[in-house]
Amino acid sequence: MQLTKHTHATVVLRDGDRSLVIDPGAYTPNSADLVAGTAAVLVTHDHPDHFDADVLTAALDAQPELHVWAPADVVTALGEHDGRVTAVAPGDTIDAGGFAVQVHGGDHAVIHADLPAMSNVGYLVDGRVFHPGDSYSVPDTAVETLLVPTSGPWAKLSELVDFIRAVKPTRAVQIHDLMLSEAGRGMFAQYSGQLTGIELVTLSDGDSLEV
Repeated sequence: MQLTKHTHATVVLRDGDRSLVIDPGAYTPNSADLVAGTAAVLVTHDHPDHFDADVLTAALDAQPELHVWAPADVVTALGEHDGRVTAVAPGDTIDAGGFAVQVHGGDHAVIHADLPAMSNVGYLVDGRVFHPGDSYSVPDTAVETLLVPTSGPWAKLSELVDFIRAVKPTRAVQIHDLMLSEAGRGMFAQYSGQLTGIELVTLSDGDSLEV
């Protein structure tokens, strides 16, 4: 399976003629093109850097084969589109474009105690790749490739390190990194590798690796 990292939190998985887009958000300039090239989209939560309602609404209107899986608040925002937009919750198992997906998590990481709690789910795809959305919640299953958010108003290096230590993946890949400079990405990768013993792979937008 090929994993391609796009701007910020958007990731595309391909395996043969199957493709899956995760979190095509408004911060990703080519979100519309990525969604146009797939029949399956997963959304972790309703923040605009992960969920572009305009892009997905237009795609659902134009692509009758497109299906979207997301938390209930995202489904409410999009509408059901004749059953092609499906609400998911932790504990669910779904088939998304031919990929077996387990749903984990439930809560967005705390940004500040004065802000209301928010929903967020993580997705384990084909038992191999885990996208946590905006959370360091540890899935209760083995993970080969862990996607690790490294920037944002809720992200913290110490929690990132503990997240990787708890999951114990074969590899870790940096995502959710738009707010970091090249030097910042390198710093997070350096500290993470030193403290976990697992390389935090840094991909440029559009780069791919086999997972």
